[in-house]
Amino acid sequence: MTIFTRWLRRPPILAVETPKGPWGGSGDDNAGEGGGPRNPWALPPGGRKPTGKPSALDEFLKKARVSGGGGGGSSGGGFGGLPTGANARALWAIAVAVIVVLWLLFTSFHQIGPQQRGVVTYFGKYAGTLDPGIRLTPPAPIASVEVVDVQNIRTDNFPVGDGENLTLTGDQNIIDLAYSVRWDIADPRDYVFQLAEPNTTVRAAAESAMRAVVATTTLEQAIGTGRTVIEQRVAELTQQILNDYKSGVRIQGVAIKQAAAPAQIVEDFNAVTAAQQEAIANLNQSRSYAQQVVARAQGEAASFDKVYEQYRLAPEVTRRRMYYETMEAVLAKSDKTIVETPGGVVPYLPLRNGKRLADPEVAPRAAQPATPAPAAAAAAAQPGAAQ
Repeated sequence: MTIFTRWLRRPPILAVETPKGPWGGSGDDNAGEGGGPRNPWALPPGGRKPTGKPSALDEFLKKARVSGGGGGGSSGGGFGGLPTGANARALWAIAVAVIVVLWLLFTSFHQIGPQQRGVVTYFGKYAGTLDPGIRLTPPAPIASVEVVDVQNIRTDNFPVGDGENLTLTGDQNIIDLAYSVRWDIADPRDYVFQLAEPNTTVRAAAESAMRAVVATTTLEQAIGTGRTVIEQRVAELTQQILNDYKSGVRIQGVAIKQAAAPAQIVEDFNAVTAAQQEAIANLNQSRSYAQQVVARAQGEAASFDKVYEQYRLAPEVTRRRMYYETMEAVLAKSDKTIVETPGGVVPYLPLRNGKRLADPEVAPRAAQPATPAPAAAAAAAQPGAAQ
């Protein structure tokens, strides 16, 4: 044994004297008992404490560092330098279990909001509709859920942007029409399965309905008080078209924002509109005048009926009163000259066209008393003769 130990000793020629360090004169790291102070960075006298067996995670990280260096992998490693053995299989099982749990959570549990509905399909076939709340379904790809907002009011504007939307009216006029259509989802199942592009379908149906209604409307109705009727008819026709498609869409309303002439003829259109308004004003004025005339005639007729009733009760008195009233009305508007003829002779009066002379001295001289003729005096005494 001693001989064997000597063979393992280093040959004298290879022996090199270890230089002395500041911690002792010998090269022994454990010096300090007799050769000087011990090196604090050297191993303790009892050596390093043995460590436990490396875990599977440590082995995995070690293999990963080895494989990432580009040198392939050491002997005994798995595919790509991944660890093998019992610990590796346990690690892989945990990773797979975590992935499966996450997959089940994200594909089986569905949170449906109060304003939403969930359309469930099993391998693409409709299976039901989920109500609001947290709902459970089979995981994907067995089941899939499409969430639809059924309370959101969607609005489509026509035209899109600042362009023109020229529409032909029933009296062969062209107007620039701007309007909006509001709609929501009534049946989630039909909305998901019947319409490939719901927004495009609703816009096409609304535009077709508007053009069909305006084509039966005059220009005056389209730009005037007929807008309310047009909006109601367009909403009903659009809903009918979408119901025929089984779209699951409900039209909430149609609102016309603008109905005017195109920009190229707006001045001429305004002139025509002003002329029409003037014609309407003249017509209203003539009707008012006609009503006034008719009312006055009816009043005169009613007054005549009252006079006729009095005439039937006393004809002679009523006739005389009517005569006096008529003469009073006629003579009140004419220039009169009264001449008294006590002698029965009618004097000569120099009257010019039945008007009174401007000279005030002529009338007194011409109004001298004269003797009237008997026949003339008798005629003047009879009131009935003047009638």
